[in-house]
Amino acid sequence: MQLNLICRDLGVIDYADTWERMKEFTQHRTKDDADEIWLLEHPALFTQGQAGKEEHLLAPGDIPVIQVDRGGQVTYHGPGQLVAYVLVDLKRLGIGVRDLVSVLENAVVGTLAQNAIDAYPKPDAPGVYVDEQKIASLGLRVRRGCSFHGLALNVDMDLTPFNRINPCGYQGLQMVDMKRLNKDSNLSNVKVQLANQLAEQLGYSYPAIQQGWN
Repeated sequence: MQLNLICRDLGVIDYADTWERMKEFTQHRTKDDADEIWLLEHPALFTQGQAGKEEHLLAPGDIPVIQVDRGGQVTYHGPGQLVAYVLVDLKRLGIGVRDLVSVLENAVVGTLAQNAIDAYPKPDAPGVYVDEQKIASLGLRVRRGCSFHGLALNVDMDLTPFNRINPCGYQGLQMVDMKRLNKDSNLSNVKVQLANQLAEQLGYSYPAIQQGWN
């Protein structure tokens, strides 16, 4: 049975609360529950993945650091960055974690192409890049055969906090956002484009985007 995909626009929302909701959703979902994508922005913070090394936090200063249960190293979240949390039943979709990584990367590449930005993934360093600058980061967790966490796409944001860390554990990695590459990039439009790209990559029809949790 193929269910519809639920896509939620949650606006700017606290990280810790969203993380708890993701864990709760994943822990209690059943095989009959629809997959969901949560689109949102977070207030400024650094998140450190499960294997994250302290040495990659150079000077966090007044920006909070949260240790989380996703894969990957340290990254920055802030306003103007579009986060997509992808809560899907991998078993039901018949895909593995590596397949889901490719889904996320390809969805971002497709979204950027719609904005006249030529981007690509790198097999040895998950994420999406433009001219060797990173524009989107990935981090996933799988529990009970279902995924949570997801991707963060830099749309129109202050990139200077990335200078306080080694982004994703890579010293000297330069970050970029869509606005610097295409001044017409608009977060509201990108939100719809990314939702549609993710749905297509996962084998769903384009979703209607719901506002909030209801």
